[in-house]
Amino acid sequence: MTSVASPASGRPVRLPRSARRKQLLAAAEQLFVAHGYHAAAMDDIAERAGVSKPVLYQHFPSKLDLYVALLDTHCDAFVGRVRQEMSATTDNKERVAAAMQAYFDFVDHENEAFRLVFESDLRNEPAVAERVARMVRVCIETIAETIMSDTGVSRAQAELLAAGLTGAAETAARYWLAGGRQVDKPEAEQLLTTLSWRGIASFPLHGEHA
Repeated sequence: MTSVASPASGRPVRLPRSARRKQLLAAAEQLFVAHGYHAAAMDDIAERAGVSKPVLYQHFPSKLDLYVALLDTHCDAFVGRVRQEMSATTDNKERVAAAMQAYFDFVDHENEAFRLVFESDLRNEPAVAERVARMVRVCIETIAETIMSDTGVSRAQAELLAAGLTGAAETAARYWLAGGRQVDKPEAEQLLTTLSWRGIASFPLHGEHA
């Protein structure tokens, strides 16, 4: 466990390591989202978390370690969401709708953590680029499996279609948010679902001929 002084009593407040780590990540996320990686200082993160700088470094030896830990958390959660949605039903139209909703939910979350993934000022850092690329790749592969299960296209073709679908979802969701949510969220998701599904549904099912 680690401890810091309680602002009210001056006595140390001890937290389990996992709870302290969660607290530090939450503080860092707020500053990284608000100011970007380069402008967020470890001193400011420690202050936001209410801990000493040595306590922060006990958990995260560098600012990059802290940022990467946040990326891992959000990338893994997003991939998990997409996988869950793809396995929740055998109706592929519903799967497409769920994929669109996953992207809109991600960019519309109050923590704005999507900025760490899609709008990072550290995208050229290999550790960051690798994690973002892996998240995108796994989402494409997961959705490609769905496309292959319902059509006669090859894996390479399905992955290309999935890349188009996920790219459209990300771009549209971010455009929708930046534009001030002028279209109601459910309607925005439905518009993108209709656009994507009409394209995918045009491919022949297994056993059918075009």
